[in-house]
Amino acid sequence: MLWHNTIGEGPDLVLLHGWAFNSDIFQSLVNKYKHKYRITVIDLPGHGRSLDIDGDIESWCSEIIKLIPQKSILLGWSLGGLLSTYIASKIKVNELILVASSPCLVMHKNWSFGIESKAFELFVNNLRNDSTQALKRFVSLQSKDKSQIQKLHQSIQKYPASQCALDIGLQIILNSDLSNTYQKISTPKRCFLGSLDTLVPVKIQDWYDEAGSKTIVLRSGHLPFLNSDFKI
Repeated sequence: MLWHNTIGEGPDLVLLHGWAFNSDIFQSLVNKYKHKYRITVIDLPGHGRSLDIDGDIESWCSEIIKLIPQKSILLGWSLGGLLSTYIASKIKVNELILVASSPCLVMHKNWSFGIESKAFELFVNNLRNDSTQALKRFVSLQSKDKSQIQKLHQSIQKYPASQCALDIGLQIILNSDLSNTYQKISTPKRCFLGSLDTLVPVKIQDWYDEAGSKTIVLRSGHLPFLNSDFKI
């Protein structure tokens, strides 16, 4: 069973965090919206307080689905958005909200809205050689706000993800292309992008619009949900 917590009253809202982090990153959102929604936060497999789950995107999402109430709004940030897209193709949710995310996070021949494959491979190699420095570098890409970066470092250090979870998460990121899956999802879809995001380029907005999404661009890096203008 994955670690999870539910707080608040109202329609169900489920929050899925990104790679290497944990659900504590959503604390400000929980505080802001707990009087409007019944919010469930979940630590991904091997992240935060959750135990490892071997396998792939299917095995991870199968466990997450067990914790999602019926008729939920599902919000996923970064890798959590990729997982949310997969989940929304398998179960009925009331709305799918992606934040600084993409249905395919790594660039390839037919997809130009992700991280360059060479840069991704370099990061993977750096992670294997010196995981501490690689994670510090990754955290520094999330924001230009030094105090924000410091809080993110503290969060990761408090509940570090297992090496197994980091490896499986990277494989999910590398091997998943859910662009066709996303286009077929009939659930109402919203996407929040950061105009300064170095991981998910803002140019994906046109693709999202064509895929039937309502797209909102905020002046932020990879953490649009911490922007004061972010509204669920």
